[in-house]
Amino acid sequence: MPIVESLTVALPAYNEEANIAAMIEDVVRTVGPLAADWEVVVVDDGSRDQTAAAVSEIESREPRVRLVRHERNRGYGAAVWTGLTSARKELVFFTDSDRQFDLSEIRGLLEWLRGGDLAVGYRSPRRDPLARKINGWAWSRLVNLLFGYTARDIDCAFKVMRRSVVEALRQGVRSQGATFSAELLVRAKAAGFRIRELPVEGHRPRAAGSPTGARLSVVLRAFRELAAFRRAMWREAKV
Repeated sequence: MPIVESLTVALPAYNEEANIAAMIEDVVRTVGPLAADWEVVVVDDGSRDQTAAAVSEIESREPRVRLVRHERNRGYGAAVWTGLTSARKELVFFTDSDRQFDLSEIRGLLEWLRGGDLAVGYRSPRRDPLARKINGWAWSRLVNLLFGYTARDIDCAFKVMRRSVVEALRQGVRSQGATFSAELLVRAKAAGFRIRELPVEGHRPRAAGSPTGARLSVVLRAFRELAAFRRAMWREAKV
């Protein structure tokens, strides 16, 4: 039985040919029944494999699935933001396309959102290699140190919000790489939106495809964007 009126599921995807079709099936089967009106927006971030082709095939027979393409790889944050800003429904949920999350846990986030603006998951436990766990912990600590407490698991890709949050922040969010989630949450908090964190217990190891978050180029870009965002917040505070 539906528990919300309308919901967009935004899926950023980069070289997820091995996962994307099954991921969309997971969404349709698990998330679809929770909303009276729903859509899936897949953002292909300049993939070099057949990710876009796989989504196009599904789109041709399922009108509630929509493909949006970046002609070149712009970064994780850019792909998520394109998905959020392309949403047409009242609520917007985003998660990764790697099938690491048990999507049934979105129910708890949606139920809380009846009285809030943004529900943020945190992985409990996080089922990633030790190095990624340490990096994630350190990144969240750094963000919370620089901007005040924001969230315990900044980059957990299991977030749902009202589309009004996206519209309010549309002109403000600039980070296009791994700093995106930090900027989204910091700006949402600064704007006065009601945020709640909830545990996500159904986090699984990646079964197919390769993660890109630990690449040196991605890490360096994240720190550059974080520094630029901190400077931007200083400037804005002086206005």
